[in-house]
Amino acid sequence: MATPSKPSEAMIFYDIAMRPPIASTCASPNPWKARFALNFKNIDYSTTWVPLPDIAQVRRTLGLDACRKFGDGTDFYTLPILVDNNTNSKIGDSFDIAAYLESKYPNSGSGNLFPPQKLDFVYDEYPALLVPLSEQKQSEHEEYALFNTYVDAAFTVHVPLMGYNLPFDPATAEASKAIFMQRAGLKSWDDFEVKGEMREQMKDSFRVMLGNLGKLFLRDTSGPFLLGQQASHADFIVGGWLRMACVTLPENEWEEVRGWHGGIFGRLYDGLQKYMEVK
Repeated sequence: MATPSKPSEAMIFYDIAMRPPIASTCASPNPWKARFALNFKNIDYSTTWVPLPDIAQVRRTLGLDACRKFGDGTDFYTLPILVDNNTNSKIGDSFDIAAYLESKYPNSGSGNLFPPQKLDFVYDEYPALLVPLSEQKQSEHEEYALFNTYVDAAFTVHVPLMGYNLPFDPATAEASKAIFMQRAGLKSWDDFEVKGEMREQMKDSFRVMLGNLGKLFLRDTSGPFLLGQQASHADFIVGGWLRMACVTLPENEWEEVRGWHGGIFGRLYDGLQKYMEVK
């Protein structure tokens, strides 16, 4: 049987609900990685928005185990999830979603999500983190899987610059904040705020990390992506985190990030706009 170029029935994509208008405020990096892949592949889908306190229940209802664990071994339930009724498939990890789309619908959309390329970025600082990192898995796209792990580590270390300004839905804001405070062992949401000299030091660290990552984007300057004019899932891995930074950083700091290192990441973010439709 020939490989279908596109699914006949729209897929269902589960993302985390933020403050209305959600299309402007949705900021979770991993759902964005998967959304970029869906849009790149020109897949017909609709988004089901899940309040943060309901994620564990929704995931269990769909019969999907937690794909990550906290440091103490307890399950960490998160999104995205993709349901493809064309193949009776449910996928609950952003990297797995991209790999699934490339495997099942290789001829759809704008090309190959995983074209061959060297992704030699390494980040080895792994402090105790509030949110668990994506685990590297055995994958036919091993270069990309390792890149995903290192990029997640590099940005997660700097999430304290962003987390305090997450645009929670007012209807569930207090419950959502309580979840984060419980995970971190904090008694007040204000304890998440990073300011003053500590913030400046973390911004400096963020700038240095992005400078090292940005070296990969200088190998082909014919376009904003790692491969110049050709986007790939590696660009979407970085783009998911840039989306979070755009939504959660103070506007003046986001403009700083866009301009660092000759504007590499501002150009990347602008180049990703064609894949940013929220359906």
